[in-house]
Amino acid sequence: MKDIYVIGGELRRSTFRKLEEWQSSQKAVIVRLDPQDKTSKLCVEYVSPVEVCAAGLPAILFKSASLVGDKLYACTSTEVLIYQLPDFRLLQYISLPCFNDLHHVCPTQERTLLVAVTGLDMVVELSAEGRMIREWSVIGEDPWQRFSREVDYRTVATTKPHRSHPNHIFQLEGETWVTRFEQRDAISLSRPGRRIDIAIQRPHDGCLFGDSIYFTTVDGHVVLANRKNLQVEAVYDLTKMHGSQQQVLGWCRGILPVDERLVWVGFTRVHSSKFRENLAWIKKSASNGQVDRPTHLGLYDLERSACLDEIELEAHGIGIVFSLFEASK
Repeated sequence: MKDIYVIGGELRRSTFRKLEEWQSSQKAVIVRLDPQDKTSKLCVEYVSPVEVCAAGLPAILFKSASLVGDKLYACTSTEVLIYQLPDFRLLQYISLPCFNDLHHVCPTQERTLLVAVTGLDMVVELSAEGRMIREWSVIGEDPWQRFSREVDYRTVATTKPHRSHPNHIFQLEGETWVTRFEQRDAISLSRPGRRIDIAIQRPHDGCLFGDSIYFTTVDGHVVLANRKNLQVEAVYDLTKMHGSQQQVLGWCRGILPVDERLVWVGFTRVHSSKFRENLAWIKKSASNGQVDRPTHLGLYDLERSACLDEIELEAHGIGIVFSLFEASK
């Protein structure tokens, strides 16, 4: 197995108060993990400057990233950072007033940047220098119908509840697609009306590999859709591969296909919060006495329906995991 870049954040611990989701992480972290001997090397530790954060205890972590060639495109809740690999030299930094709860950034073939501005239910396209080119509402309304261009949303702790909560962007045959958490689907922003139904649960990742698009759902499913006809062709329940459908493996997010049979999948420990209390799949498992699992990676054989390996991440400084990539040599 090759080394893995694990991208996420270090948990913030609080003895005296209950932390909300948007307060949960104190530092953005990238580690290089050796899955053979379970060792890691710290690649990046990052803390956002106060002027681009909400007051109090803002969550500082890397959300979903993109690795293209020797460049890693990463984002915090309010910033886009582009790193040169393998030494993780910072090449570019972008932070705009509309950035709130960013969840993903990826480059296009035209060398622009696509950013999921989850807090505003938008996807935006930026020039390589960070100039705004285009804005899409992911629910088909005027992008600024519910929000104001005059507000610096980087300093707003949360805009929840979100109507859609766009998570992950991918490009397919020149079209820009995005997963939508609340609608349980992926939609084309380039050709409105084209949609992939991921009805089983709320999705996160949309990862192109081979002839398929690999989606994760928060409750621990991997969903494969055909990238040609956009139809779901396979659904894998990862909890069943552990012998019990009732246990909470964690918040499922982050996927790295090794080949058409093997995939690494990330799971973040589920903490008590108002957000958790509204998720039926967690409530059902909790009522059956299942214990929350620590943040970890699992290696799954989809053909054999088996979990082959697990690696706990909290000891490596990752308490929240968002993205997984094969590490450069």
